[in-house]
Amino acid sequence: MKYIHNDVWRFAWPMIIANVTTPLLGLVDAAVLGHLPSPIYLGAVAIGASIFSCIYWSMGFFRMGTTGLVAQAYGARDSKSIIRILFQSIILAIVIGLVLILCAKPVFLLSTTFFQPSSLVSAELANYYFIRIYSAPAVLINFALLGWLIGMHKTRAPLYLMLLANSVNIVLDVFFVMGLGMTATGVALATVCADYLSMGFGLYLVTRVLREQIIQLDFSGIYYKARFFQLLSVNRHLFFRSLSLLFCFAFFTAQGSRLGDTTLASNAILINFLLLISNGLDGFAHAAEALTGKAVGEKCKTLFKATVRTTGLWSAIMAIFFLLVFYMGGEVIIALLTDIEEIKQAASHYLPWLIVLPLVAVWSYWMDGVFIGLARTGVMQNTTIAATLCFFLPIWYLAKPLGNHGLWLAFYAFSFARSALMCASYYLLDKKQKLVVWKNE
Repeated sequence: MKYIHNDVWRFAWPMIIANVTTPLLGLVDAAVLGHLPSPIYLGAVAIGASIFSCIYWSMGFFRMGTTGLVAQAYGARDSKSIIRILFQSIILAIVIGLVLILCAKPVFLLSTTFFQPSSLVSAELANYYFIRIYSAPAVLINFALLGWLIGMHKTRAPLYLMLLANSVNIVLDVFFVMGLGMTATGVALATVCADYLSMGFGLYLVTRVLREQIIQLDFSGIYYKARFFQLLSVNRHLFFRSLSLLFCFAFFTAQGSRLGDTTLASNAILINFLLLISNGLDGFAHAAEALTGKAVGEKCKTLFKATVRTTGLWSAIMAIFFLLVFYMGGEVIIALLTDIEEIKQAASHYLPWLIVLPLVAVWSYWMDGVFIGLARTGVMQNTTIAATLCFFLPIWYLAKPLGNHGLWLAFYAFSFARSALMCASYYLLDKKQKLVVWKNE
């Protein structure tokens, strides 16, 4: 097990680089729109991004569930299951993506009722939303392809896929907004183009892996109902976990919107800082998913335990790194993102909430990876719902008189509770030997 640190970093560093490009895209959105003369454009994209986060992140089981199941099949050397999971995930992604396009208008009306944007923000939000919704099938297929590649231990393929998607998106962002004078419409159009381009590249990467592994395309079982719905059954916990998690983010944005356009815009900048934290720390969570899943497939308890310890250690080190970055450079980053003085002042005022947050939230990201590898997604669902209902909402209600500070306090409580509940769940299940049945048990 002396090489476990190398194995963890072999997975983590490509995913850290790839994941960090995602919030960087959000930072570019904030930067190009933050330099326009009005905060309504930044506010519209902030709400629009929250809507699509709720839609797409609730479908995160296409990525997470695929990774865990494929990693276990990879460890067990079950090529038929590897193929079956891939194509079933793609079929589901296409169907659900088309349904999302068909339901675009009612979803938009429901979302605006929830967020209650001002009339000026609402008009710009509509322009953004009804363009970006057409990338739904591509986004969900990309989730499935990304999860499959991680589960197959192809550590650099996801990096290439995400770097291409986010790089194209950033270049088109700047071109459409700064070059052609478009506003939120340009940001949405850039995202749609990048999503479909990355989908095509992802399919190419998957075919390369299949050829390298000499895996024959075996379609038997793909349309067998019991196996097809098994994918949905295994991932239903991830779906409700993601809904609960994203409810907190959407609720946070909605309450910020009610506090005014300036608060909404400043929170949008800080939320991009938060996404930078989560995506950076997720690199080690992805390593935990793949390596623990492989250990479960191989029935190797020693590898499993070593993976859990090592990914936890490096997750904590990375959290300290982000803490130092925000402590020393937070004000500079805010100044780069907007030159609207009132937004800069508001974002700087609430910045201290972000500084310690990495050390509070890191344990939940780490445990997410472990439980995905174990395919024990029920724990993820139950702890996230409990943190939302028992901590986030009650503390927000009690702290409401504090305004935006109360909102950040509630989110802090949610992050702490999720970390504590997941770590406690792992400890109790491990102590009772209920995590998984090993060869020597």
